[in-house]
Amino acid sequence: MSEELAYSIHLGSDKNKTTKAKKVAKNNPSGETSFANNGIQNATQLSKVNKHNLRDYDNNKDNIYILYGTDNLYQDVQDLYLQEFEEARLEYNNKQTREDRKIDNYFKHISQDKQKDLACELIIELGDMDFWNNKNLDYRMNMRYVYKEQVLDLMRIVPEFKVANAVIHFDELSPHIHLVGVPVKDGYKKGMKKQPAKSKVFTKESLQQIQDEMRVCCIKSYNKHYEKTSILKQKKKGRNQDIDVKDMGDYRQIKKQLEQKEKKLAEANNQTKKLDNTTKDINTILDNLKPTKLNKNNMVISNEDVQIIKDYTNKVKDTTKTIRSVNGLNMAIKDFEQSSFEIRQENRSLKYQLELKDDEIDGLKGELSTKDKIVGKLQAEKEKLKQELQKFKGFWHSIMSHFHKRICYDKDSNYKIVSDDLYKNGIFDNNDNEIANNIARRVTIPDENKQIKNKKKDNDTRF
Repeated sequence: MSEELAYSIHLGSDKNKTTKAKKVAKNNPSGETSFANNGIQNATQLSKVNKHNLRDYDNNKDNIYILYGTDNLYQDVQDLYLQEFEEARLEYNNKQTREDRKIDNYFKHISQDKQKDLACELIIELGDMDFWNNKNLDYRMNMRYVYKEQVLDLMRIVPEFKVANAVIHFDELSPHIHLVGVPVKDGYKKGMKKQPAKSKVFTKESLQQIQDEMRVCCIKSYNKHYEKTSILKQKKKGRNQDIDVKDMGDYRQIKKQLEQKEKKLAEANNQTKKLDNTTKDINTILDNLKPTKLNKNNMVISNEDVQIIKDYTNKVKDTTKTIRSVNGLNMAIKDFEQSSFEIRQENRSLKYQLELKDDEIDGLKGELSTKDKIVGKLQAEKEKLKQELQKFKGFWHSIMSHFHKRICYDKDSNYKIVSDDLYKNGIFDNNDNEIANNIARRVTIPDENKQIKNKKKDNDTRF
């Protein structure tokens, strides 16, 4: 009977969109591997993908294999942008009459555009943990030939998806491949003629078709390179899910396997116990033997032979003890190896998460630095406004003092006419008009009037 292998291909989920977008994605009724919020939105997230896929966060590159691109995924995507969009960018800029509408760097432009994804990541895996559990390193490494053909098949099936980088991870429970690229469409009428187009290239329908074709190609490649006649397990429907390093291992399955092994060891121990009981019976029989006269029905056993048999049974007993101890040790070793494996996987996951947190902290520090600069600028502007206001107050005080003197003391009718005209046209308010025409009023600004009144109240002592 042919062995059955599981197969999965999906878009890696994007974690940095809005809460609203995540809610939409959660309720997406897709029956295939589409997600409403798939993609790598900006340069920051691309850098994180680079660290994870190329193992830059712990420099552990021994068990990864680069199929396409270089050991700098971030640069590969930048180069892809120049290759795919530079001509369209120059054409677009030549049509612009305003400098502020021109695009200097399309990679940075899309990275800052919240409506578009900078790149997409596809993850392909053949065979689950149960399948790969007992396979040696050479068997696993053979998958590089299968996955290399998968990259070529993907380029053929989805020519709009331009692959920038592809790397296989052999350091997890099952070998799988991460492909990062940019879905591209030509013929846009608004903006640049050529643009990234995730939502147009990867739809629910196209993903279903891509998955169906890639499945067939993958099992053919596997059977060819491994000389097998394997078939694929039936495709399961359901929403795409992001593969995290710590989630690659199905710990419940591992636990189940350990329980099965423990059961077999328990059976072996039971057999040794039965052997112990048998040796006890033999010893009892031998101890009860009595010397008899030689006849046809009885056999005489010499003391020497009895001792030999007893020695033998002791050796059997010692052997069973050794077997039990070996079984117990074997179980302890397997438990230790499994625990160590899980710890290594968890440590790798934690290191990756720490790198993500460090990136977030660096981002927050950058934002705080920017805000500090804005606050400093606002404070400088505030001080400038204060100086301007003080200057205006001095100017107003001089003007009103001049009017007050000319009208109240010099009785200059020309200034009276000008004052009335300014009042009628709303340039002087009631306070200004009263200061200019009332000899009893002091020339003070409104704020100073309030301060004087408050001071009088404070000094008003009643007995």
